[in-house]
Amino acid sequence: MEAFEKAVTFLRSIGIPVLFCELSAETFLPGLLIDQGRILVDKALLRYPGDILHEAGHIAVVPPEERSRLTGDTIAARNNRAAEEMMAIAWSFAACRHLSIDPSFVFHDEGYQDGGSAIAKAFGQGHTFGVPLLQWVGMTAEVHKAEALERAPYPAMTHWLRP
Repeated sequence: MEAFEKAVTFLRSIGIPVLFCELSAETFLPGLLIDQGRILVDKALLRYPGDILHEAGHIAVVPPEERSRLTGDTIAARNNRAAEEMMAIAWSFAACRHLSIDPSFVFHDEGYQDGGSAIAKAFGQGHTFGVPLLQWVGMTAEVHKAEALERAPYPAMTHWLRP
């Protein structure tokens, strides 16, 4: 659970509230729920602790004025859902690197339609997706554009929350 505690501390430090409470067993991810821009965690139901970083990625990449209205049941209906999903994946990989956590913490085999380890391997080899979108919203930059944009080169982040 060391990686989980490290993730919670990090999320709180960047302004993403994490609250521990009882949840119903009906959540999309066992033991986790996004509610009004906060992450609610039920440790008794939590199956994959690394999912907290992916859920935080969803909160981090939405426009700031929409963050406090984001809930688990509204993510799938958002206009930019596919782009935000790609950004959340890239964001959560960057968070793993920043925290020195093995990416398999987030990208486990049971996640991402059983393709989590393939995503982690691809990102580890520099085959990323979502990074141009994170660059577009001002959170990081592709390595070859970082200097010109005066931003951190991915997987480093200039901003952990979308400005």
